[in-house]
Amino acid sequence: MTTRRLSAQSAVTLVLVAAVTAIGTYAVPAGAGQRLFTDASQFAVALLAAVVCFAAAQERSGPRRQWRVLFGLGLAGFAALHLWWTVSDVLDPTRPVADELADLGFLVLPAFAVLGLIAGSMALPGAVRASLRRDRIVLLIDSVLITGSLLALVWSAVPRRIFDEVQESPWVVGLAAAYPVADLLIAVMVVLLLATRPASRTARAPLRLTALAMLALGVSDLLRLLQLSTGVLSPLESAGYLLGPALLALAATCNPGPGDADAEQHAEAEWLQLLLPYVPVVATGVVIAVRTGAGGQLTSYEAYLGWLGLGLVVARQMFTIVDNTVLLAQVSEGQQRLHHQAYHDSLTGLANRALFRERLVLALDAHRHRAVPVALLFADLDDFKLINDSFGHAMGDRLLRAIGDRLVAAVGPGALVARLGGDEFAVLLDHRAADAEPAGQRILAALREPFVIDGHTVGVSASLGLVVPEPGDAALSADTLLRRADAAMYVSKRRGKNALVRYSGGADGGPNADLPHLLAQALAGAPAAAGFEVYYQPIVRLTDGAVVAVEALARWTDPVAGPVDPDVFVTVAERTGLVAAIDDFVLDRACADASNLANAYGRPIDVHVNVSAARLGQHGLEEAVSQALERHHLRPSRLVVEITETRRIPDMPRAVEVAERLRRRGVRVALDDFGSGYNALAQLHSLPVDIVKLDSTLTDVDVSPERAGALCRSVLAICTELGIAVVAEGIETPARARALAALGCHLGQGYLFGQPGPVHRLAAGVPAQPSPHSPSHLGS
Repeated sequence: MTTRRLSAQSAVTLVLVAAVTAIGTYAVPAGAGQRLFTDASQFAVALLAAVVCFAAAQERSGPRRQWRVLFGLGLAGFAALHLWWTVSDVLDPTRPVADELADLGFLVLPAFAVLGLIAGSMALPGAVRASLRRDRIVLLIDSVLITGSLLALVWSAVPRRIFDEVQESPWVVGLAAAYPVADLLIAVMVVLLLATRPASRTARAPLRLTALAMLALGVSDLLRLLQLSTGVLSPLESAGYLLGPALLALAATCNPGPGDADAEQHAEAEWLQLLLPYVPVVATGVVIAVRTGAGGQLTSYEAYLGWLGLGLVVARQMFTIVDNTVLLAQVSEGQQRLHHQAYHDSLTGLANRALFRERLVLALDAHRHRAVPVALLFADLDDFKLINDSFGHAMGDRLLRAIGDRLVAAVGPGALVARLGGDEFAVLLDHRAADAEPAGQRILAALREPFVIDGHTVGVSASLGLVVPEPGDAALSADTLLRRADAAMYVSKRRGKNALVRYSGGADGGPNADLPHLLAQALAGAPAAAGFEVYYQPIVRLTDGAVVAVEALARWTDPVAGPVDPDVFVTVAERTGLVAAIDDFVLDRACADASNLANAYGRPIDVHVNVSAARLGQHGLEEAVSQALERHHLRPSRLVVEITETRRIPDMPRAVEVAERLRRRGVRVALDDFGSGYNALAQLHSLPVDIVKLDSTLTDVDVSPERAGALCRSVLAICTELGIAVVAEGIETPARARALAALGCHLGQGYLFGQPGPVHRLAAGVPAQPSPHSPSHLGS
């Protein structure tokens, strides 16, 4: 219900109540007829309000339905009592003003109103989170506490003679006084809900209407109490019995939206919820203290109210103490949860890099000062990317959790197992060297057992590096120890993987030297002087074996570490952010060697240069290509940029823009290792490419002619339709070359046609001239 509509309905309600009141006052004769009219009109209004509440409840659910039903029941009881009085007015026009037994029925409406407010409070959560039962009890205690304090104030302020003039029995007076007291209790409860329950303006509208209804009923009930000895109320004085039910019906028809209170409102509500119940208690205490200090005496009613207030304050404090205890427990639990999240891996639950490094620093400190043994194992899963590519990342995540569990079981409870990121794990041991190596072997043995994930049996292996501080490493830092373990792990990779290697390089390097550090040093200066060079592998036409292009490949022989496998140093470069330097070195050297390549083969040929997929959407690639072409005067049409599949392209829209600008310049773009990793149909659809290089997993048509042949034919058909040239990789036998040629693949690359080698070793035994019926330029 909108605010404008609610205002209009409220105005209509006031007009109707005023009209009925005016008719009863001026059109109906005073006496029995006026009393009959008043009771009948109050019955009709209460009955109509009850029907409205029940009808509104049918359209809602939960607490919003419950409080409307309870209001409807209270109004139905209110209407039933007025029906009783109406019938009594007809049968006995001279009946007495007050009937003690029947008047008890008027308390039905306040009782159900209290229950309705308690039920409706569930739809308005308090500022302080607590259980629903506790919330309801506190609301009732606060309401009774405030009401009792206000009654004590009124009793102290109102002269005794007013009540003496009523001249009725204490039972009649007490029963009549119960009505305004109940109205006051409900009004206080509504005020508490308005003050302590943050909610939207529309959500507070039913509470405001309920408060106005209780005010109207309370005024008439108070006038009835004060006039017990003089007779019935006039239509004007009893107008509250018409206006109250009508306003309750309006409250039931309101349709509040969701709460939209902000944090400031919540904070204010918290303070009000804590302080508001004690304000009237303090005021009452001050008034009573002043009276007794001036020689006055407390009446029995004041004493009863005082003891009631004291008991309620004690009960309220007990709930506050419980709230504080629960709040402290929640804060402690939240702090523990945040601490766990800050120091543990969210996927596996193991320690993360931050916690591992912190514990490693403490372990080294204990080793340095108290000679406590310490050892560090660094594990990197072998070819884990293939598992993600084959089964998906969701299964890869489940496998990582299972691997973490096995690592913990293999090393025992005394060790700290951490996931440092991706497929890298580390183990901190309080073992000496003789005991640390068996722990590493247990890890390898545990990982060799196949994993069964979602019905799939998956085999996993890992390369492990072990480092144990030497007696002379007094100033060894945690970062240095991690780098040494990392270096030892890469030695295991170079030796064939699935093995444990202990660091033995010492301070001056050696076969276990710090590979990331050496790579950074090599690429910081002149890469060629640090052992980097470029090898070339031919790409041939399958019909006659003529070389039409070469692929430039980086090779590194470090003076300290010796020959480093390309997969190893490229992986290190990807992890350390150095891959762009390798790409630029190979690009520049390949463009420089273009003239020597033309001399080797007797004609200009194309040069393929690998570029990490992560660079395609970043700054710097276009500038590096332009500078290399201009520096070495190479025609752009002779350069092919191959997008390698080791990483996902981070910004595909920008990558598309870069690829299109390179192609407009004349440089062609190829997808390398198509069919594995991230280079699949999605990138073929998104990226503008000229060449696709089929991964060896799709070219084994001689081994699996039906399955591999079907896949290869499909890719060839798609590329032919798109005007894209296809190069088959991994060709090692003449049978595979013939099978691919029969399928329609014209170009190939593999050890059958030559292994990668330096430029001065090329062209031996390779035809110098292409067939006159076949193109010599790749992609033409």
